[in-house]
Amino acid sequence: MMTDPYDISAPVIYDLVLRSRRTVLPDGEQPAAVAIAGERIAVIGDYDEPIPAHRTEDLRDHALLPGLVDTHVHVNEPGRTHWEGFATATRAAAAGGVTTIVDMPLNSLPPTVDTAALAAKRAAAEGKTWVDTGFWGGAVPGNDTDLKGLHDAGVLGFKCFTAPSGVDEFPPLDTAALHRACATVAALDSLLVVHAEDPAHLHETRSAPSFATFLATRPPEAETSAIREVIAAAKATGARVHLLHLAAAEALPEIHAARQDGVRITAETCPHYLTLAAEHIPDGATAYKCCPPLRDEANRDALWDGLRDGRIDIVVTDHSPSPPAMKTADFATAWGGIASIQLGLPAMWTEARRRGLALPDLARWMCTGPADLVGLHRKGRITTGADADLVAFDPDREWTVHAEDLLHRHPVTPYDRQALTGKVVSTWLRGKRIDTDAAPRGRQLRRSPR
Repeated sequence: MMTDPYDISAPVIYDLVLRSRRTVLPDGEQPAAVAIAGERIAVIGDYDEPIPAHRTEDLRDHALLPGLVDTHVHVNEPGRTHWEGFATATRAAAAGGVTTIVDMPLNSLPPTVDTAALAAKRAAAEGKTWVDTGFWGGAVPGNDTDLKGLHDAGVLGFKCFTAPSGVDEFPPLDTAALHRACATVAALDSLLVVHAEDPAHLHETRSAPSFATFLATRPPEAETSAIREVIAAAKATGARVHLLHLAAAEALPEIHAARQDGVRITAETCPHYLTLAAEHIPDGATAYKCCPPLRDEANRDALWDGLRDGRIDIVVTDHSPSPPAMKTADFATAWGGIASIQLGLPAMWTEARRRGLALPDLARWMCTGPADLVGLHRKGRITTGADADLVAFDPDREWTVHAEDLLHRHPVTPYDRQALTGKVVSTWLRGKRIDTDAAPRGRQLRRSPR
């Protein structure tokens, strides 16, 4: 018997209800039932509340989190798919509880610095993504007039470097070009995200078998000097800017002072800067190499302080894998990137819980905050009307990472053989559980008004 669609007394039967005694809502962790209709969260009720649904799952003491939003992912396709690729990166993301990624414009060929390159990127991603995927545009010398076209085509913002990027086809901006990019971004009401290191403070070395030798080539002053330049450009133009992968805690007072002065600036850091430390990196262990580099334990503690007090806004992975052959045993020549998209949540939870922090803190830094940064306001939160991107997470599960079991393309990660606490159990994308053995359901996301 069919229900009369005009009978307002007919009971609503939802597609799925998920119950958890540890549901992470915007106002904290509490027992709740989340009812899903189609692709959206329709109702949030009490844990024991009877809600009619075609399917109900009781997660009991497994936490129910919003899907993570990772706005700093290097997929490298097209052109360098042998480094990673949309299929492998997004499968690993889903397994790690990440339901939305934003792909960086470099390391792919061509880099995403004009609309033709963006079209090539979208074509390469079509039908391959297990999670929803947005795209950054690139700001490089000489492409000022391309930024509006990229903006109109739906990129979520623009990335630039102030020091060499590691690939010749994506060169850095000098001071004048940085100011021009900021002015253009301000006129578009967009966002410029900046890899901020000052080349004047970077030191070349032909060989660095030890991490300490490599670390000395990229001192904290390289970050703080570049960040001061970014702040000056943002202040002069009114641009909204975001600092990528902050490693040097010495820059935190500069960021705070700029905000007090009205500069529209935000900052991120990454799980590796918050969970790893320079003192414990063996010689030749270049899986730990990234730029800016991992710093010491005192710096790591100061970054956690910056998260606690809001000077650092979000935590994203900067997932940047490469073939194993590029991770040579010499820190001077090895590729600088850490592969961790599947491990960000458990790595962060292992350290956060040790420091007395809670799951709502992680949701603010890894779900809601990144979504809001790029204007994806239906992502990263468990609220009515939001996309039903959800994660069942066992916060007490202890396990050991084995790189060969991870789903990104190459089994290289500094977390190999590390013991972590917390394990993703299931991930839902827009109301349906992600099955990486089935066809991918991820969509391509475009910039839209709030």
